[in-house]
Formats: sequence, C-alpha cells, structure tokens
Amino acid sequence: MKIAFIGLGNMGAPMARNLIKAGHALNLFDLNQTVLKELAELGGTISDSPRDASKDAELVITMLPAAAHVRSVWLNEDGVLAGIGKGVPAVDCSTIDPQTIRDVSAAAAKQGVVVADAPVSGGTGGAQAGTLTFMVGAPLELFATLQPVLAQMGRNIVHCGDVGTGQIAKICNNLLLGISMVGVSEAMALGDALGIDTQVLAGIINSSTGRCWSSDTYNPWPGVIETAPSSRGYTGGFGADLMLKDLGLATEAARQAKQPVILGAVAQQLYQSMSQRGDGGKDFSAIINSYRKPK
Repeated sequence: MKIAFIGLGNMGAPMARNLIKAGHALNLFDLNQTVLKELAELGGTISDSPRDASKDAELVITMLPAAAHVRSVWLNEDGVLAGIGKGVPAVDCSTIDPQTIRDVSAAAAKQGVVVADAPVSGGTGGAQAGTLTFMVGAPLELFATLQPVLAQMGRNIVHCGDVGTGQIAKICNNLLLGISMVGVSEAMALGDALGIDTQVLAGIINSSTGRCWSSDTYNPWPGVIETAPSSRGYTGGFGADLMLKDLGLATEAARQAKQPVILGAVAQQLYQSMSQRGDGGKDFSAIINSYRKPK
C-alpha cells in the first residue's frame, strides 16, 4: 500500500520504519531532514509538503506534536486536504484535544474524506517494537480498513467510538498516568526519608495494593527497574513536557465539560514547576526529584 506518513519525531519515525519493514511504500514528510534521509535509505520517498505526500497516497497517517501542528498540516494550502484524493482513508495519531480532530474531520468530510483519530500508548519503546496500543475514534467501516495497517505498528487496536473518542481515551489514561507517577514518587521518597531500603519498599508495593505501572514497570527511583529511564539518568522515555501537555489537554477538556479533576490539576502544577526548572526534557518519572532530599 502507498502510505503518506507525516510527522517523524520520536514516535512517528519508528512507526514509519515498521510500515516500511512490512512492505508498504511510504511518502514521507517532516521538517527534520536527517530522519527523512534515514528513512529514505530504508526505501521511503521524501516529499516536499504534506500536500505532495498525500496526492497519490492510498492512506494518510499523521503523527504530530500538538493541535496547532495538526491544523496546519491538514488545513493549510499545502496541507493534506489540498492533496488527498476523495475517498482515501486517513488517520491522525497525534495526542491532541478532541475538538481539533473533530474540526479536521468535518473539513475533510466536505471533500469526501473520512478522518479517524488514533492516539497511541506505549512510548518510544512500544513504537520501536511495534507493540503500541491504538485508541481509535472512527466509523466502523474506516476502523476495519485501518486495523490491519495499525496492527503492523501496534499490538492492541481498540475501537473507542466515533471520531474524537480516541483522544478522550488517551487524555483520560495520561491524566491517570501523571497522577500515579506523582503518587509513586511521593511514596518512594517518603520511604527513603524514613529509612527503608528502596528496593525492599518497591518490592512490597509491587506485590501489594499500591501496585501500578508507574511502580512495577517504570519506577521513578534509580536502580529499582533496570530498564526504566530512572536507571539511566531519566533520559529517553516520555518527556516531562509531553506529560505537561497531556495534563493540560485533560484539565482543559475537564473545564469545558465542567468536570472536576482535582488531582490532575495538582499534577499539572507539579510538572509545570518541573518544566520551569529546566527539567522538561527529562523523562516524566524525574518528578521524583521534586521530593528527594539532597544528599
């Protein structure tokens, strides 16, 4: 299949790589020329614009940093909708607010194009391994078309409902993730301050009622989980500024729905403080350093 893939960042590039490995012909667009050249060496074709990438594609996939980028890439005069053919399926995998993808979908529908949203979970490791979870908001017919392609980049392909519901699932999940990481950080730092061995404490938590992904897979205390970013100086993984962005999406959506997210708002402020200290590029589990006493 000829696929336009637009947005080749930390997540998009490995996703595109997996599609090339699966035998698809990819038209690629990104502002990063280095990653474009790397993927071209694997067999991809470099395009001059989203419009150019989309004009003869049989499927369009975008994976972009924020809502403003999604609107630009889709709606500008050199954007996807200026090049895509009528009836060509399309999906945006960015994590953005539900209204933006609904607006893009409505604009696309006017020219006979159906757009789904399919944000992902699983991080850069999942993108590289092809084990992502896709949360898909789409009509059932489009979901059936997208599913086999998404399955070449992910393990769990979940139909959430109509367009926009994928984003709702993602922001709710990441709201909880941010809160749980703060909770694990508080518990681990408290245990250390009170004098318990942190390996022992983590083992107890991970076999007791406090167990969660933020503790048993991604523990923020250095050395507890060898494969976690905390054991490599909080490098790689999911950046704190990205968590801040997602918490912002969740709290703004909650404001519009007049739904309280008290712990989410606190977590957002903690990550805002972390970002202001210049640590926004570190993995989000580095929030534990807000609690650790200097030694």
